Amino acid sequence: MLDRFPKFDMKMKPKRPKLRLLSYLIALPPVLSHKAKLRKTNMKGIKPPYILLGNHNAFMDINVLSVITFPHLLNYVIAIDGFLHREALLRHIGGICKRKFTQDYELINHIGYALDHKRVVAIFPEARYSLCGTKAIIPTSVARMCKHFKVPVVMLKMHGNHINSPFWNLTDRKVKGIEGELFPLVRPEEVDGLSTAEINERIQKNFVYDEYAWQKENNIRVTYKGRAEGLHKVLYKCPHCGEEYQMSSKGIHLHCEACGKTWEYSELGELKALEGETEFPHIPDWYEWEREEVRKEVEAGTYRFESPVHVDLLPKDRFHPLGKAYLVHDMEGFHLKGKYKDEEYEVEIAANTSYGVHIEYEYLGKYGDCVDLNTIDNTYYVYPECERFSVTKISLAAEELFKKYEAERQNKLAPQ
Repeated sequence: MLDRFPKFDMKMKPKRPKLRLLSYLIALPPVLSHKAKLRKTNMKGIKPPYILLGNHNAFMDINVLSVITFPHLLNYVIAIDGFLHREALLRHIGGICKRKFTQDYELINHIGYALDHKRVVAIFPEARYSLCGTKAIIPTSVARMCKHFKVPVVMLKMHGNHINSPFWNLTDRKVKGIEGELFPLVRPEEVDGLSTAEINERIQKNFVYDEYAWQKENNIRVTYKGRAEGLHKVLYKCPHCGEEYQMSSKGIHLHCEACGKTWEYSELGELKALEGETEFPHIPDWYEWEREEVRKEVEAGTYRFESPVHVDLLPKDRFHPLGKAYLVHDMEGFHLKGKYKDEEYEVEIAANTSYGVHIEYEYLGKYGDCVDLNTIDNTYYVYPECERFSVTKISLAAEELFKKYEAERQNKLAPQ
């Protein structure tokens, strides 16, 4: 039954980007309004074709990308939900569709096609907005891809876009002084000489960033009165009492409903307890503590989440409601079972096959927070309907499960 829905044509070649000047003119006003500091470093002698890798924190990244690379022709790798209701337009400006966290060999063909036609291929390899302004996992396959194509690789490293519009509250906070720097990771004369491991080392090193440290170092004050609202989506576990899913946020405060402890979120992006010890003044430290707590469950073999869910299917550029289903995420991976018009369906994603999963907070204002599970043909937007849960924890668990099984695999391959 699900196969009858129209599918996105993943085989269509990426188009020659049109409307490049218009894209630039549309992107320029928001870049100027935030007084962006854009610079190119050591870019002399680098011209298309090349691969551009960018860190990803907010939609403003796209505006910065469009401005700093003008007038070069860009083909963008864009997630399937980016094509929602506007497939024709995004194909017209050079969009290449990708379903997140899938092994998509057709994508490699499209990237090669665009490079063969002397274009820039722009990729955000973190595959999502950063949850708390720090680097997400970048698989070594990115370095293998760069090595395969034997073209220069450059990076667009941006600061401030998460502080201006964090994933957990997309309100534009009018932050001034955002930054973007375009610089080479692999210069033309290095294309043949560098190994995959050396390219990967450069990628991993240069993708390290901390937006909250950048904010404090640059004395960027955010006076938005609701600046803490939504932060509990990321910081879901109380470090004082240890309870999960009891955090809330309002105005400039983060609060635990279980023990009553409250933290103030300062204009410089730091947390301070109103009473007692401030466990984590730095937001990424709290987030990494949550990761450690999830890792303990994974190492003990006790991690498990299950819930009734609502499912929306995105096979092309329109959602199709599938209704009720049931989701289990356990030590083996994701298991989704449902029924659509009397026909049962299942989605299985093994934990050792995907290094992460994409999540959304209050997605499109529909059913709340969700996890999106991707196959090559379909994307399932899965909205848990249990009373207490955190998609952030599900995301962390997916990453830690993959790390566990990958470490075990590497140990088996190591010489004894």
